[in-house]
Amino acid sequence: MNPDQIQLALKHLRLRDPVLRTQIDHVGPFTLRLERNRFRMLVRSIVSQQISTSAARSIRRRVESLVAPAKITADRLAELEIDQLRSAGLSNQKATYILDLACKVREGEVRLRSVGRMSDEAVIDELTKIKGIGVWTAQMFLIFSLGRLDVLPHDDLGLRTAIRDFYGLDDLPDKGQSEEIARAWRPYASVASWYCWQSLDKRRVAKNGG
Repeated sequence: MNPDQIQLALKHLRLRDPVLRTQIDHVGPFTLRLERNRFRMLVRSIVSQQISTSAARSIRRRVESLVAPAKITADRLAELEIDQLRSAGLSNQKATYILDLACKVREGEVRLRSVGRMSDEAVIDELTKIKGIGVWTAQMFLIFSLGRLDVLPHDDLGLRTAIRDFYGLDDLPDKGQSEEIARAWRPYASVASWYCWQSLDKRRVAKNGG
């Protein structure tokens, strides 16, 4: 995602989708900053599953302290025991997932260094070899780490909620409905999804008096 690509994306989305044009105006400039440390992003994704943002942040800090002053790497985390990870606040299941991630990356079974050269589908196949990483997490990785422009994470509840609210649907869209609406977004579905998330968040903050 470079500035020229984003400008092309915004021009395309404004022209092709009047509803999304309104959300772009509501949110303002595209400010997504990619997480370039691919391993760290996957660790954070596992830690954050099904818990609050503040709880996830606290656990991540404790995990970081387990390896300090070193940085979080596959080699360093693979040396830890499950009980050590659990002492940082991780469940037994999540500790197992993180060790599986670290071991597979260290042993070369999952090739994080080369995923940037893979297709979106191949990246998803590669990452879902890891316990605890499903298609949604892999799609978030494609958007927020690799900067892929045309990812539509239909299973994301926030995106489905935004589509329902912004496009006047009675219920959350099924995959077919999401794909139909996103047809106008292609080949910039990632940028459109980001604006849906951001606009929905801004409306929630305004509603709650933030």
